[in-house]
Amino acid sequence: MRHWMKSGLLMTSLATAALAFSATSGADDFPSEPIEIVVHTSPGGGTDTTARIVALATQAQLGTNVYVQNKKGGGGSVAMSYVKSKPADGYTVMAITPTHLFTMLRGNSPLDIDDIQGLARATDDPIIVMVRGDSRYESIHDLIEAGRAGVIKWGGTQIGGVDHIAAMSFAKAAGMKVSFVPFDSGAEFAAALSRGDIDAAGLNISETRDQIAAGDFRPLAVMADDRMKALPDVPTLSEKGLDISFSTVRGYVVLKSTPKARQEILEKAMLEGMESDRYQNYLKGIGLDETSIEDAADWDSQIRRMYKAGQETMQDLGLAR
Repeated sequence: MRHWMKSGLLMTSLATAALAFSATSGADDFPSEPIEIVVHTSPGGGTDTTARIVALATQAQLGTNVYVQNKKGGGGSVAMSYVKSKPADGYTVMAITPTHLFTMLRGNSPLDIDDIQGLARATDDPIIVMVRGDSRYESIHDLIEAGRAGVIKWGGTQIGGVDHIAAMSFAKAAGMKVSFVPFDSGAEFAAALSRGDIDAAGLNISETRDQIAAGDFRPLAVMADDRMKALPDVPTLSEKGLDISFSTVRGYVVLKSTPKARQEILEKAMLEGMESDRYQNYLKGIGLDETSIEDAADWDSQIRRMYKAGQETMQDLGLAR
């Protein structure tokens, strides 16, 4: 009898310890259910397309269904509200872009920067300072000097968007004057640059490869820390002493309170999935390469750096809360 009781107590203790370990580790049998990736755009756009390819690549690593959930509206606020309503259990992942960070800064988001944790970066398409191929500005130095002596007409999309914040951050750091001209789309302000209606614009390699190759556009500098493989001869603003880094960047986050062990499982699956030929070919198809991919630590650091840079500029412009 006493032997049975001792054995029973031992089994109970072991079971309790196992449950405690499972709860604290957060790993247990994760994932045992489908995982959703929440995007803030309609199906078919760049963020949605990237997320769907990442979902397939991640699914292959995890052996469970990974699907995209579209929650459009409010500059990402609808998607962020949805994610906030879900348990912080790793089964809900959110795709983010600089748009989400600027929505936070305006005070229009239910989430704050400290509520999220980066998992992995999928694309990093740095903004390139671009002028017409026949422009009198042959270098970034020429453009900066002209902006110090006069005013540069700079094209981009909506006020308060990444194009606007990047342009004004650059202008402030360089001590130059910029008149920002908003357009409805990247295609529209690229066309305006071709016509000479504006002096410069911040564009991506994915949308200007053909114009650069034809000599229609001249890239002056990249808003990044490192030079792009596609443009090895084009300097970065960092090289010129300007700590300005803005990209059309897409990556994935979870709620910060998600168990660390589950975060690590998701990060590993995403990174390994993005090493696949399918994803690498997707990057090449949009003019990017493997340097777009970053792990949780570096991606989370970039998120916070973009947030800080955006905060300073948006406060100067009266756009931040």
